[in-house]
Amino acid sequence: MTTPATRTIPAADETARPTLAAVAARAGVSASTASLAFSGAGPVADDTRERVLAAARELNYGGPDPRARSLRTGRSGIIAVVMEDRIRDAFRDPMVVAMLDGIADELGQAGYSLLLLTDSDDRPVGGLRDASMDAALLLGCSTDLDPAVAVLSQRQVPLIGVEAREREGMHRVELDNREGMRTGAEHLHALGHRRVGVITLPMDRAHTRGPFTREWEAASDAYTGLERLAGVRDVYPDAPAEVAAGSLIDEGYRAALALLRQHPDLTAIVAQSDLLALGAIQAADELGLTVPGDLSVLGFDGARIDGLSIHRLTTLVQPIVEKGRAAARMALAALAGEPVADVYFTSELRLGTTTAAPRSDTLR
Repeated sequence: MTTPATRTIPAADETARPTLAAVAARAGVSASTASLAFSGAGPVADDTRERVLAAARELNYGGPDPRARSLRTGRSGIIAVVMEDRIRDAFRDPMVVAMLDGIADELGQAGYSLLLLTDSDDRPVGGLRDASMDAALLLGCSTDLDPAVAVLSQRQVPLIGVEAREREGMHRVELDNREGMRTGAEHLHALGHRRVGVITLPMDRAHTRGPFTREWEAASDAYTGLERLAGVRDVYPDAPAEVAAGSLIDEGYRAALALLRQHPDLTAIVAQSDLLALGAIQAADELGLTVPGDLSVLGFDGARIDGLSIHRLTTLVQPIVEKGRAAARMALAALAGEPVADVYFTSELRLGTTTAAPRSDTLR
């Protein structure tokens, strides 16, 4: 006779997910005190917090279920950052990373999570429509925020635009792009430069490369790029411009080669980002031009580019981390029902070794 196989059935308390109430009971505190100990949202004595956390470790309790909090509060605890570039491309730009650091610091301290979303042609705005979020930050340097704004406005989530033109219902973190770039152009003019070219950020959603014609300019909605170009043309009205497909060194290199081959009399190039400026320096070197002897190069951003060049770039420095912090604080204020005011930052010209007076034999 075969004896039936037997198995041990664990007791209910061995299989059930540990609860906050169980942690509170073991720690000898109320459930509300245990909740505050985990969230850090209220005054809890250090020894009490440690007692709660120790009880949680003993019970293998990982913290309150975020789904329960979402059902209770009607919020996801998530703030989205919407950018136009693919994530892999965006993370090649130190300015994007620095801004995200500022955003994440503020949101993390407030107990919010960060969701990165891309609004690009190969990923329709449906992703913005379905993703869980309580507010959205739309990063600057995008060529066209209108599709994202249209979708998110329908969802009635607070919108914060970082370097974006004014739109109804959207608060803004603004930078003096035009004024800052004008300051840089005036620096070149004071040195004696009269023939200056520009390398721009992308000017359409397709990230098309090429000479920036007046017709293209009239059709473009690329707010940051247009503002920075306007700053140069306040000083050099006829400055030719070449559009790059992204804020990348290789794009600056390609655009600078095109500019210098089409306009060999240029004595200076203004790049709309530091990475584009580094690419322009590489192009000058390939063409046998010295920087700044034969060609001055001016950037914009103040990015950390240690080890990428032997030069110390002359550039407009912007407070990128604080811009991210400000955008996050504005979103948190809107969610708390507090008044939200737009924030305006300024850039500062930092002189380096990449700009100098043009050689006398180039002046005529």
